[in-house]
Amino acid sequence: MKKTIILSFILCFLLSSTLIPTIQGEDVDIVEAYAPIFYFEKDESCYPVDVSYHIDNSYLFQIGTIDPISQSPTKELLASYTDNSYYLDNIKGTIEDDGIILDYQTSDLGYTVYAHVFESSGLTYVQYWLFYAFNQGKLNQHEGDWEMVQVVLSNNAPIEVMYSQHHSGQTALWSQVEKQGTHMKVYVSQGSHANYLRSYSGVIGVANDIVGANGKILTSSDYTLLLLESQPWLDFGGLWGWSGETEEEFTAASLLGQTGPEGPKFREQGVMWTGNQWKSSLLPANDGIFILELLLYNFVTIFIIISVFILGFLLYRIYNRQKTTGLGPRKISILYIDGVNTKSIGNILCIAAIVLAIIALFSPWYTVSTQIAVNGYETNGMTNMLKVDGLSGLQLQIPGTSGPIPFGAVIIPFSLLIGISIVFLIIATIGVSQSKTLGKKYLFRGIRLMIPVLIIFIVVFSLSMIPFETMVDTSNTGVDVGAVIDDISSSPFGGNTRVTILESNGQIALQWGLGIGGLLLLCAGIILMIAGIFEHSANTELFTHTKQNNTKKE
Repeated sequence: MKKTIILSFILCFLLSSTLIPTIQGEDVDIVEAYAPIFYFEKDESCYPVDVSYHIDNSYLFQIGTIDPISQSPTKELLASYTDNSYYLDNIKGTIEDDGIILDYQTSDLGYTVYAHVFESSGLTYVQYWLFYAFNQGKLNQHEGDWEMVQVVLSNNAPIEVMYSQHHSGQTALWSQVEKQGTHMKVYVSQGSHANYLRSYSGVIGVANDIVGANGKILTSSDYTLLLLESQPWLDFGGLWGWSGETEEEFTAASLLGQTGPEGPKFREQGVMWTGNQWKSSLLPANDGIFILELLLYNFVTIFIIISVFILGFLLYRIYNRQKTTGLGPRKISILYIDGVNTKSIGNILCIAAIVLAIIALFSPWYTVSTQIAVNGYETNGMTNMLKVDGLSGLQLQIPGTSGPIPFGAVIIPFSLLIGISIVFLIIATIGVSQSKTLGKKYLFRGIRLMIPVLIIFIVVFSLSMIPFETMVDTSNTGVDVGAVIDDISSSPFGGNTRVTILESNGQIALQWGLGIGGLLLLCAGIILMIAGIFEHSANTELFTHTKQNNTKKE
């Protein structure tokens, strides 16, 4: 009986050490001490996983060939393919469907985070690498996804962190990091898996990322930590996902961000792996930006609260108007249309302006579009490089050899602002008896409708003053970004041009100008101002003050 118990104990110990591999050696303490806490958005579909899932379900290809090198590649086999002309294609699905995501979700894989510890220039770097089965971001979709966060130590004390975000990232002082003890908090964007310092980040940033702390939370006790140096596949220089069967497909997939990513040692030409060199390409965290992000993240809530106060004020004025003069037979003064006269024309124009403004909310206000032709590949028509609309705000990106390179995005629901403004205009006209007063309201609202379009023109005109070349590394695109921006800003109302891309191996056509939504919004503002002029010049009484007349009779 004793022998059975002892043997069972030994067997359990061996099984536990085999099934739950952990980091061994002197790095274990430091890796566990700073192991991050990952916060995911509620609609996330993929979580960090052991790369065995991807390898076991992939064929190994060489770019430009149809037949696979291996239909059952091993971790050891991958180590012998050290350049970037190879890729692993997960056969469970494609970038056009949810096959890989569905297969991943039906597999019980647990969670895995890879660690890499090294010293450089007297500093200690502790990196945490995460592999996701699929990237389903707003900008692009591709098989596999490698992301990384790192903490930098000086004299065994943390001094700063660096978080990966698409092809760039963010750096911050340790004092700026949200943390639980020594465990930094990392907020992972839904689908794209970019890492953020705050749960409300992403509204101002590179790709309109959706971030939140309303989903799964992974602490160090939830995931397995593995040391990267002990992984036999680490020297695999190929791409971790489908990248095109032909050279033309590879070029197209690269420009559209559909190729698999490089592995940890090769991400961003290897600078992420080496630590501090990566820092120079990252944006530093700014406490002022955090406040702005918080306000924008809660923009709708704040706007609703302000709108409720304004609505209360308007209703109070209507109530007083009702008590003193009455609201008239038609209540809403816009509806006083009776015959062909200045007053009626003004109200007809106002209604037309409201209709145009509502239509404008659902159409692009300003666009910069591109069409790419390179190495035998040509995009299917023009695609948006810059877009401003009422629903998504502003999005700006350029095509690159590793996919769309985002310059920035600001998510502001302009449609909400204008929509509520139209509603308030209608409410504010309730019970107005003088066309002159009504005309003033139309004039001011017309000017407000035009403000977004005027701001767009000012911003586009000012683009040439922004040093985009120093903000994002576009050397791998071969595009003279400065010249492109100058062309656009010098003719903000519209134009087109062609520039060389990828070291003269192709061209990119550019076309920009006011979108149908912006044009309609501009017209709506002008028409509403004209309506105001008509009403003001009519200078007539829209209805008789019933309550005043009753008072006089008494």
